[in-house]
Amino acid sequence: MLGPVLLAASRSDRMRRVVAGAPITRPVVNRFIAGDELAPAMDTVRSLTASGLEVTLDHLGEDVTDKATALATRDAYLRLLEALKAEGLGTRAEVSVKLSAFGQALPAGGHDIALENVRPVADLASEIGTTVTLDMEDHTTVDSTLAILDDLRLRHPGTGAVLQSYLFRTEEDARNLAVAGSRVRLVKGAYKEPANVAHQDKAEVDRAYVRCLKILMAGEGYPMIGSHDPRLISIGQELAHRHGRKQGSYEFQMLYGIRTAEQRRLAEEGERMRIYVPYGADWYGYFMRRLAERPANLAFFLRSFLPTR
Repeated sequence: MLGPVLLAASRSDRMRRVVAGAPITRPVVNRFIAGDELAPAMDTVRSLTASGLEVTLDHLGEDVTDKATALATRDAYLRLLEALKAEGLGTRAEVSVKLSAFGQALPAGGHDIALENVRPVADLASEIGTTVTLDMEDHTTVDSTLAILDDLRLRHPGTGAVLQSYLFRTEEDARNLAVAGSRVRLVKGAYKEPANVAHQDKAEVDRAYVRCLKILMAGEGYPMIGSHDPRLISIGQELAHRHGRKQGSYEFQMLYGIRTAEQRRLAEEGERMRIYVPYGADWYGYFMRRLAERPANLAFFLRSFLPTR
């Protein structure tokens, strides 16, 4: 019952002020966010890659409603890619972008503005030997995001996309993207969606996830299994075996700060394991969705408010 409440709160300016202003919040946020600035995020990248893990970096921000902020997001990603280039980390770290942070949500011409802003990011990513993955947001953005994906892949065929299994449309989108050269991260979904476009029951979301994963594993693309669920991870490995996929022809992805022992275990077994590392001062929306996804995350947060003995 708390999940929908937290998802609604993730877009509440009033709740943002309350949560962000609480003195105890910062230490908890640090579990899931690799700092407000680029420097600590790069420290995290060095640490993770040195331990055999790979990384995708997200400069936090979304629902941008002015062009200046959208340009600032573009520039933040260009600085990030230059930092990866300077340290030769392009083969171990990629970037994830939310197109609403690039201007997609602007009331006039948002789609074209986001495409114009993200192109130089994709150009620089290819130049340094890495890739961009387009994060998926709420259902109203899916068509625009997939159209931008098609455009970017003309010059940068390694550009990836995220599909969310809770949306009814996702099986068809998975079929369209299960093609040679395509990179798809499959997740369950983390936005509050209406019942006419998305499964509302957790078991139905899980079953849809497996159906979509079967499509991706049987296809010619590169599946990226975005899940912390032990059962889905096991199913992913079984499907890879069933379709004759070798390790490295697919990968697992997990969020920074969640199930770190499992991340290490999969990497030690030879699986390609990528950690989604968010950073930046605009962490509130991301943080609230992480609390909504798993009761353990919420319990961890609430325990932090209890007095210590």
